[in-house]
Amino acid sequence: MFARKPFTHIAALLLALVGLAHGYRLLTDCQIVIGSTAVPMWLSWVGLVVALLLSWMLVREARR
Repeated sequence: MFARKPFTHIAALLLALVGLAHGYRLLTDCQIVIGSTAVPMWLSWVGLVVALLLSWMLVREARR
């Protein structure tokens, strides 16, 4: 499975981990502050959806 496109699988795994980190932030209500600006929670919803969608698309691409 990993022999054909190993870098695609690695990228998919990293994106899945980013998506899970966004999900963890949403579940724990963890606040992130950069400088004096708080990062809004809705940004993690966008990050969760985009990262997991891209990860899923990369896995599908690697199977071809």
